[in-house]
Amino acid sequence: MKHARFGLFFLLLVSAGIIALLLVPEQITRGHLGLLMLGLIVVAILLGFPTAFTLMGLGMVFGFIAFHRSWQPFFQNPIFDQMVLRTFGVMTNDVVISVPLFVFMGYLIERANVIDRLFHSLQIAMHRVPGSLAVATIATCTLFATATGIVGATVTLMGLLALPAMLRAGYDTKLSAGVITAGGCLGILIPPSVMLILYGATAGVSVVQLYAGALIPGVMLALLYVIYVIVRAKMNPKLAPPLPRDAVDLPLSKVVWMLATSFVPLTLLIVAVLGSIVAGIATPTEAAAIGAIGAMLLALVYRGLTFERFKESVFLTARTTAMVCWLLVGSALFSAVFALLGGQALLEGWIKTLDLTPTQFLLLSQAIIFLLGWPLEWTEIIVIFVPIFLPLLDHFGIDPLFFGILVALNLQAAFLSPPVAMAAFYLKGVAPPHVTLGQIFKGMMPFMAIQVLAMVLLYMFPQIGLWLPRALYQ
Repeated sequence: MKHARFGLFFLLLVSAGIIALLLVPEQITRGHLGLLMLGLIVVAILLGFPTAFTLMGLGMVFGFIAFHRSWQPFFQNPIFDQMVLRTFGVMTNDVVISVPLFVFMGYLIERANVIDRLFHSLQIAMHRVPGSLAVATIATCTLFATATGIVGATVTLMGLLALPAMLRAGYDTKLSAGVITAGGCLGILIPPSVMLILYGATAGVSVVQLYAGALIPGVMLALLYVIYVIVRAKMNPKLAPPLPRDAVDLPLSKVVWMLATSFVPLTLLIVAVLGSIVAGIATPTEAAAIGAIGAMLLALVYRGLTFERFKESVFLTARTTAMVCWLLVGSALFSAVFALLGGQALLEGWIKTLDLTPTQFLLLSQAIIFLLGWPLEWTEIIVIFVPIFLPLLDHFGIDPLFFGILVALNLQAAFLSPPVAMAAFYLKGVAPPHVTLGQIFKGMMPFMAIQVLAMVLLYMFPQIGLWLPRALYQ
């Protein structure tokens, strides 16, 4: 099956190249060839081909066509030099070095039994709050998001910890699933988000300022989730019944000790990492190194750092980092060839002829990104489609920093929007058999509406995202 898929992919590339070579001189312009390239990447991804290598493959084929000269030997085509240069550019990018360190930090914390201690202590400390288990889940997800930007790890871990606890307590299945999937997706927006690093590298925007700008919107979104849960639990206690008194009736000194040994250490590590970045004391790479060392120390203190867990964390870090880096290489090559063929200029010219106001352009671009979140993942949207809008920001007078924060908030829909909705599949993989995918999808919908509300608030009040970076760096 795998060989058949790659054979089909190869056939798709060759056919595209032959058709383009036959049609370019007579019937279509180079700009239309660029649009054909863009259409093929969408088709290939929807067929299930690896995004990074699909980008590189189409970039190589169409780049060869763009650079081709009849007198030129095959291997002297400049596209081969471009491939090497783009790869070297990613390898020497200082910002990208922070990716494996942040990812390693997150995997270590996940495996050091820190999060399960934190969740247990928070659910006891918040037992008087309506929907306390759901609120504790969101709070834990928020803290875990500030320790790692890995959505899959957060949803999976909280699915193992929080979902059985909420179901045993009589919580509504849809509400429980929605809380876990929505809370787990906060890692896309809240620093140290890998998505923000990817956007910063793609758009040439400071990752430090992106982190500062995304902090308040991320916390705001988490608070909106909490408010929604509390209101629903207050209106209908059957959805989230209170915990039995004997399960949470502990001495105050014990509750304080539980929080001091779970909440405080992780919070101090997060403050040290994010605080040093936002305050300008350390670069994201240096702060990520501090976080990785701190995560190792926490794992040692909690006696969760075995050799097997360490080896697994290193392996997962290498796999995730390779995916991100090859995505950047493929994106850089694809974007360069797309612009060389004139596809970018063609799209820009078409959008400018619409005579849009900045508000209309912003609404159009975000609506397109939101709809793309249904069939595509956020990585594909960031590396393929967001670069199409970036050159137009200057024309419409839109701050790339604000656009990036809005995109980050918007792209959480990629994990909560059927039919892809990766968060739903992560949760389904660890949920009890009686929890259906349909129940998970239904549970996510109210939280998806809250995301749209948060986008509206950010659009109406841009200072939510711009105040902190401007106060610190201007």
